[in-house]
Amino acid sequence: MKRFHLTVAIAAATLALPALPALAQTAEITIGITTTTTGPGAALGIPERNALEFVPKEIGGVPLKVIVLDDGGDPTTATTNARRFVTESKADIIMGSALTPPTIAVSNVANEAGIPHFGLAPFPITPERMKWSVAMPQPIPIMGKVLYEHMKAHNVKTVGYIGYSDSYGDLWFNDFKAQGVPMGLALADEERFARPDTSVTGQVLKLVAANPDAILVGASGTAAALPQTELRERGYQGLIYQTHGAASMDFIRIAGKAAEGVLMASGPVMDPEDQPDEAATKKPGLALNSAYEAKYGPNSRSQFAGHSYDAFEILKRIIPTALKTAKPGTPEFREAIRQALLSEKELAASQGVYNFTEKDRYGLDERPHGRRDGGPDGRGRRGPHAARHDQGRRPRGRPH
Repeated sequence: MKRFHLTVAIAAATLALPALPALAQTAEITIGITTTTTGPGAALGIPERNALEFVPKEIGGVPLKVIVLDDGGDPTTATTNARRFVTESKADIIMGSALTPPTIAVSNVANEAGIPHFGLAPFPITPERMKWSVAMPQPIPIMGKVLYEHMKAHNVKTVGYIGYSDSYGDLWFNDFKAQGVPMGLALADEERFARPDTSVTGQVLKLVAANPDAILVGASGTAAALPQTELRERGYQGLIYQTHGAASMDFIRIAGKAAEGVLMASGPVMDPEDQPDEAATKKPGLALNSAYEAKYGPNSRSQFAGHSYDAFEILKRIIPTALKTAKPGTPEFREAIRQALLSEKELAASQGVYNFTEKDRYGLDERPHGRRDGGPDGRGRRGPHAARHDQGRRPRGRPH
């Protein structure tokens, strides 16, 4: 069986002489990160914060000043944090958040201020948020297509949907309508629930009554285990698909026996060991997981740790380019970062190989890259895999 598949400042001289190179005039690069380390989304935000222990402390000879704030998954708090980065910290780069709604809020602030923003959750990058924002997680259309193809291959005709009553739930529901329905999958029922809800009995009873061939759960983190558990307890025997937002060991821990046979797509960081050597995601994935599990224990690897880790993998490539033309702490440097994001190509990281453009702010595609049947494609997805328990060891999966 294969693994379960479900990232000291140097003070500047007081007087900068014109003849000195730009780097000698540079104190540090400031990066503000707002993530969710408390509340219902903590299972996503804590690994993102933990991964920061394994990222560079300096790039291009310039120290990084990293400021991390908790937003509790609240868009209002995330907005406040982002504004603090702009006004108090004079941040060169902003990252966050771990959940979709606060990530939208952070993107709004970053685009108003003209600061490069790395989203750590999937979020809709509308025209007004497109200039300064990019997203690290795999785009939902790529991950969704994998799930719908699996459904079709397993003779699924009708699908029930239960997801968050917010923007993340909307992203998945809209994608199912945009991709799944044209592929011949019929929607049997749509149900929603709020992230803090402790019961989804009413919604699950309606889904069970509709008796679809499969159910897609548009939720993330440990909260995704709530409908998973309830569906099995209410006797639903069909296929249950979870998104890459649920691809974590915490989900398996919370769902327990109900997680048996769950199908989900995940990023390649969950299993770099089984990737072919030529896969560009293998080396960074192994580096992150080795460091993470050495610190936090066996089987602690995380889809979400890869998001923040990979943002710094990209910065390792683009900051040296930006430093050639501008100094940190200036609008020119922020613009140089933005331009470098577009000019630098094949940005390999643990979760994919990124090629950002003015219109594609996720930067990932479906190009095979050393893909094996049921294995990673080296770009940003893995196929659906069924989670199984192995007496307390890492839950393992079997490709289909």
